[in-house]
Parts: sequence; structure tokens; C-alpha cells
Amino acid sequence: MPHAARTARNQMAFEVLTPYQVEEILQAAYTILEQVGCKVQHAEALKMLTDHGAHVDDDAVRVPRHLVQACLAAAPKGIVIYDRNGEPALRLHGRNTYFGTSTASPNNMDARTGEVHPTTIQDIARAARVADALPNIDWVMPFGSAQDVPGEIAEVYEFDAVVRNTTKPIVFCGYSGKGVARVYEMAAQVAGGMEALAAKPFVIAYPEPITPLTYPHEVVERFFVAADRRQPQVPTGSQQPGATAPITLAGALAQCVAESLMAVVLVQLRQKGAPVFMACNFGGFNMDTGLMSMVPPESSLALAAQAQIAQAVGLPTWGLAGATDSKLIDAQAGAEAAFSMLSQAMAGLNLIHDVGYMDMGMCCSCDMLVMGNELIGWVRRFLRGIPVDDAAIGLDVIRKVGPGGNYLMQKQTLHHFREEYWRPELFSRVGRDAWAQQGSLDMRDKVHAKVIDLLDTHTPEALPETVADALKAIITRVAGS
Repeated sequence: MPHAARTARNQMAFEVLTPYQVEEILQAAYTILEQVGCKVQHAEALKMLTDHGAHVDDDAVRVPRHLVQACLAAAPKGIVIYDRNGEPALRLHGRNTYFGTSTASPNNMDARTGEVHPTTIQDIARAARVADALPNIDWVMPFGSAQDVPGEIAEVYEFDAVVRNTTKPIVFCGYSGKGVARVYEMAAQVAGGMEALAAKPFVIAYPEPITPLTYPHEVVERFFVAADRRQPQVPTGSQQPGATAPITLAGALAQCVAESLMAVVLVQLRQKGAPVFMACNFGGFNMDTGLMSMVPPESSLALAAQAQIAQAVGLPTWGLAGATDSKLIDAQAGAEAAFSMLSQAMAGLNLIHDVGYMDMGMCCSCDMLVMGNELIGWVRRFLRGIPVDDAAIGLDVIRKVGPGGNYLMQKQTLHHFREEYWRPELFSRVGRDAWAQQGSLDMRDKVHAKVIDLLDTHTPEALPETVADALKAIITRVAGS
């Protein structure tokens, strides 16, 4: 019988914190909630917190650690997300990693012309279609915030544009409690009813508290709407060390964990057992310009550390990678995207969003999304590591070939070359003459050509006509109200 240690696949991984440091930051977060507290601007939530033993003074809330720990214990320790057709797609526990698109930018780089313009519903629909065709993009967000529809009901137009163009799971941005409820009404039409959606959720809500430690009325409403329907949600504040969080990463981590824990408390007190992530976004605050960098190395360090803490308490995690501060598909874009993807995937973050972001989060680009898809394939092959067993070592083949031979004609080579070695689609691996004959294309040329090809050739699976009509009727009703 083979020895277990020889047959195990050792996935490439790393940890930023020691177990002692994980516990130290977690205890600091408890202390922040007990002694500093949070601002909760929602009357019903304040009463709920008071009833469960929190200290409430006006809208300032201090929460005892025993209540936080009870809420942590109540939250599900793993979540399964389905696709639009009800098939399991994302198993959100442990170190399982899935990559998704960017979202919420005011601008888009036009998928056909390359011109940067305010985001439109057409941009969001096109990007969902491109993402649907890309094998390494596992889930989809609306690719920007649409500027060509009324802002107060934008989420229904954005969700409609995405769900019509992909069968993959969707993480959606709701801009109000009513907006989130409307998206769930639409998602229930797709799933076959609200009970069916609860049994097999294919959407995840993305409410964002305000850092530091502030929970506005509309954000708490979005928490509650998702919790009441027992739908998964990612409550995610955005830390900018030195601006909205302590400049030290340890201090920023303690604050971000406290914010995440407060979200867990609000969700669990509203609906015990409702699925919720422990999550935050880390950006880099540029002291020279006052602008936020999307993917500095410190961001990936902090996200990896935060993931360790979430893993320690058993909750799903959230990352930010595959983005760039560059304005072009260039060396900076490739380096920033690849580094952030590799480091965060090695940290075992569950959902990693923002593949396709450019210009410090101000622009979504299908070209960047396609390049990100290529890079994810590269990263995933590295993460698979090296299986070691008798068949993989293949001493019989080595004996057969012997000194001075070659392995080209061996069955082992035929059977394993496709799976053992990653084969890129866009990276160049031909000689200079062949490259010149192919048009001397650089990466910018290749990714844009791929985007155009997907737009021209890929047809997503259509929604049933009755469902499509029902979604249209909801939008018509909302727009007329």
C-alpha cells in the first residue's frame, strides 16, 4: 500500500501570521468592540443590540466579547454557492479559491473601441458575456456602476444585464435596502421561487460599511434584507492605512477584524444562522497624491493575514487581486495582477474579486479581464504543486529510456503532458521568426483581439423566455414607481 505522505498533493501555500499573532489580533478586535465601539445609525438595530446586552449610547455601540463570540458560533462555517442552473459552483470553506470580476467603477474601457467612457449597461452586459466565456473566471460582478440609468434603481438594471449574459454565480452591489430586495425578487424568478433561491443561492450581496467602524442606516438595511432571506452576504469595509485605518498593518488588521465581527453580530442577531463572510478590502493610501492604490504589496499581506483570522474562526474570506493602477495593458498591469493573484491564492482566500480593474479602481476593462484569465491559469498550475507517488516518479519509464535516450515517444509523456504543464493561450512561446510571421503582436494586441473574438462568437445560455419577461416586468414596475 502506498504511504499517505507520498501520495498527498501539497498545495502551495503560505501564512503571514503565527497562531499567536492571529489570536493577538483577534483579541485586539474584541477589545475595540468592547471599549471603542461602533457607530450604528439604525434604530431597529440599536434596539436589537440593547436587547442582547450591548451598551448603547445614542448611536454609539459597545459590544461585549461574549456576544461577539456567540454570534461567531452561530454563523455557518461553510457556504455552497450554485450557478444560475442550480449546479454547485463555489464551495466556500477552507482554502478553496475562486476568482471574479471587478465592479462599481464609474468608467469603462470600451470592449470594442478601447475608448474610456462613463460605464453603461451595455458595458456591463458585454463584460458578463466575456466573463461567461473565460474558463478561469468563476463568478461575476456588474462590471462598473452604470451611469446611464437612474442611480436610485441602478442595481435592477445591472443585475438584469449580468444574469442574462452568464450562468455563473453573481455577486451584486445593492445601493439601498429596497434595491437589494428587488434584486432578490429578480433572482427568485430565475431560481424558481424564493424557497428555491434559499436552497440553492446563486447570488451574494455585497453591502459595504464605512471605515472606520461606521454602519449607516442603508448599509444595515442591506444586511437585514439579505439575512431575512437567509442569503449569503459579504459585508466589506475598505481600509486605507494612514487615512481610514491605522498606518501600521497590525493596527489596520485589528480594526478591520473588529468591523467584520460587528457585521457578523448584526447579521446573526437579525437571523441566527444566516450565511455571512468575514471580510474587508485593503487599499494603499498614497501620501503624495491622496489617491488609493488597488494592489500594493501591503494590501496582499493584509488580506492574507485577515484570511488567516477568518479561517481560524471558520468563516469564508474575501480578497482583491487581478487589478492594476496602470492605465494601459503594460508591464505594470501584468506585474501587479500576477503578484496579487499568486499571493492571495496562496493565502487561501475564498472569493477574490476585481480581476479587470485599472486606473486605481476607476475603470473596468475587458482587456484586463482577459489578461487576468490567462494569469489565473498560470497561478493555478503553480498552486497544484507536485504529486509524488510511484506512478509520478515513473522509475520503470526511466529504466526503459536509460542513459542517452528521450521521452518523446513514451506513453507516460502522451498521457500526462497536457495536465502536467500549463499551456498558455496568449503568452508567446514561439521563436522570433514565427512571432514575426504572426504579426509581431504584443500582449495588448492579443488581449484586445481575444475580447473582440469572444464578443463576436460567444453566445451565453439564454434565460427561459418566461423568466426574461418576468425580469423585464419587474424593471418596468420599479422604473415607474
